[in-house]
Amino acid sequence: MKVRSILLVLLFVFTTNSVTHASELFVVATNDAKLSISPDLIEERSIIEETFDVHFQDALNLWAELDVEPEPQTYTVVKGDNLYRIAEAHDISLAALISWNGLTTDLIHPDDVLIVSGDEEDVVELAQLEPVKRVASSSNVENSTIEASQPVVSAPPAEEGTEMIVTATAYTAYCEGCSGTTAYGIDLRANPDQKVIAVDPRIIPLGSKVWVEGYGEAIAGDTGGAIKGNKIDVFIPTYESAMQWGVKKVKIKVID
Repeated sequence: MKVRSILLVLLFVFTTNSVTHASELFVVATNDAKLSISPDLIEERSIIEETFDVHFQDALNLWAELDVEPEPQTYTVVKGDNLYRIAEAHDISLAALISWNGLTTDLIHPDDVLIVSGDEEDVVELAQLEPVKRVASSSNVENSTIEASQPVVSAPPAEEGTEMIVTATAYTAYCEGCSGTTAYGIDLRANPDQKVIAVDPRIIPLGSKVWVEGYGEAIAGDTGGAIKGNKIDVFIPTYESAMQWGVKKVKIKVID
């Protein structure tokens, strides 16, 4: 708005000065007894008029560009979508998608309309979404006090070859209101043998391959509301097996 106001003032001043100058030339010329205008004055006035026309049109064009604010592009959610896939498909960051739509959870529904374009310069760090709670999570067993005692770790994302000790719980793909699709877009119900772990993306980037002691090689393909810092949640297809996993300390290694 400030830019437009400044441009309008400059346009007004330029227009006034140019017209005033041109008028003065005409008055000087007509004050001559013979009402004759010298060739030099005619040429100068012509140059002023041409210059005025060019700059006036440029100013109008610039004004038109500043005045037009493109409508944001939108996307309608379909079954099987998740935020990560939508952001990737529209070549935008996950943080931007979350910010533009004011999202507070990672739960989306078919027919939801999301804004998928905008200014990413004002987007802050990725907001911590509160994912849908998983009913069959071993974090709810009697050892869950171990979880609560673990502080949130703020550290650079793990790089290839990084090893660490983490607290590991387990979860399944079935719960009321759950789609069974992870934050990374993996359909766990359709792929029950897929080894997936939920991670804190600040510690282990989504999409990383991770070796987990006692579980094997998995993909960091999900997030969780209770998964903060050096904690992971391993996907196990059945409720009984998830409960048997319990809560344990395991060694992990980021492969790539």
